[in-house]
Amino acid sequence: DMELKLLADVGLVGYPNAGKSSFVSRVSNARPKIANYPFTTLSPNLGGAYHKHVSFVVADLPGLIEGAADGKGLGVKFLKHTERCRLLIHLIDPAGYMGESPEAGIKTIEKELKKFSPKLATKHKLLVLNKMDLPESAEVLKTLKKKHKGLLAISVATGDGVDALLDKII
Repeated sequence: DMELKLLADVGLVGYPNAGKSSFVSRVSNARPKIANYPFTTLSPNLGGAYHKHVSFVVADLPGLIEGAADGKGLGVKFLKHTERCRLLIHLIDPAGYMGESPEAGIKTIEKELKKFSPKLATKHKLLVLNKMDLPESAEVLKTLKKKHKGLLAISVATGDGVDALLDKII
């Protein structure tokens, strides 16, 4: 058996509806399906991005949920693609997911990555709070910044902070 693992410079991870597909659509030539319901992305999407004369490939990976490393949701089928990315960007929705707080969500995603492959726990990651255009985002940002040094804040919808994130990526 042969197994295909996508090769990308940047892999987007996080819960469903965190804005991964919207991000790849904003920064690249990819046009993935974008909708306001969980698991809109059913297969990885690759997009070629270009920023300040540097090109790189971004992989929009389907949303992860608790138990993904054990095969829950789209689980292992897509976690394998994170191994081939040079950098992971963990996008966070300020509203959380399914009643779980953004802080708890960060821990869950990190746990699933580590459980799938201990190498993923040591891979370079950027933690990014998306949807800063929403009213509750400012308070969530303040809370998360206390615990997470280097946390970036963006709004894919308005473009605020996206250039700063692209600077970090390159």
